[in-house]
Formats: sequence, C-alpha cells, structure tokens
Amino acid sequence: MSTVKYEPRYKKKYAEQVVPALMKQFNYTSIMQVPRLTKICINQGLGDAVADKKIVETAINELTSIVGQKVVPTKSKKDISNFKLRTGVNIGARVTLRGDRMFEFLDRLISVALPRVRDFKGVNEKSFDGRGNYTLGVTEHIIFPEIDIDKINKINGMDITFVTTANTDAEAHALLKALGIPFKNQNNS
Repeated sequence: MSTVKYEPRYKKKYAEQVVPALMKQFNYTSIMQVPRLTKICINQGLGDAVADKKIVETAINELTSIVGQKVVPTKSKKDISNFKLRTGVNIGARVTLRGDRMFEFLDRLISVALPRVRDFKGVNEKSFDGRGNYTLGVTEHIIFPEIDIDKINKINGMDITFVTTANTDAEAHALLKALGIPFKNQNNS
C-alpha cells in the first residue's frame, strides 16, 4: 500500500510555476537565487486589553482557530501612565507560521479571506519595507471563515507580514504577485 504525502497547493505552485517564472524574469542562474517566502508573522495589537483581561484571551483563541497553531500573548515592555499601562501586561497576540502551515494560511488568505473584504479592489503595493518584506493590514478579522460572527464581542484588526529572502522590493513584489497576492495595479507592473 502506497502512502501519498500531502503537499499544500501553494507550495506546489511555488516550485512548479513561480520559480521558473522568476528565474526568467530576473535572469537568475541558479534556483537558489530565486527569492522564497520564509515565514508569515501575524500580530494583533489590543489596546483595550489594559482595562479588560478577557480581550487578550478571546483574541488568542480566535487567532489560534484562524491559523491552526498556538498563539502567544505579547507583553508591554514599559510603563506608560497616560494609557494606564504597566510593564508585563498582555496587550496583544502574535504567531509566526513556517513551512506547510504558512502555505496553508496563504492559500486561505488569498482564496477565501481577501475576497470577503468589503469593496475589495486589491492590496496596497506600497507596504514593502525596503528589504523585501511586505506587511498587509487587515481591519476586520471576521473575513476568515473560522470566526463565527455571532460569537465575537469585538472586531479586531491584524497585521500580516510576509518575510521573504528577496534582496529588493521589486523581487519581493514579483514573488508575492506570482504567488497570487492581488495587488491593486496588476496591469501596470
């Protein structure tokens, strides 16, 4: 009896379609020069968590159900009296995805979540950091099908950062565009 190993759709797409396309576009001589997605970092800042501790717990549970991996709380690093904030208080949630889970999340983000955004015309092309990384801001976490809208108290936003091995923003843009991230001005580039 042969066992078929499961491989995420976008991992296969990267190997079969994206790598040859980028090698041709940037005239790479080796497959190792082609930029690749190393990790996806998701961060939720919860400013109201100072007053109510349960906000962080619910955010952690919701984010865990979205990504399918344990989410850790982020703690404040210093005291800020204007915000009634003390050092070590939980004020957010974050998770880093790598490997197959990263490609699975990317698949669900592109195929299911982004099309559910109201009046969606594409993601902003100007959110690159100069080192080949891209950050996407999502204003409502309810775009993910794992979240039951009837059971949430508060709609939270999140930052999704795509960390690549690309040296320039142009290479990172080409990589993410080839993977299927819907940028606003697809016909210009």
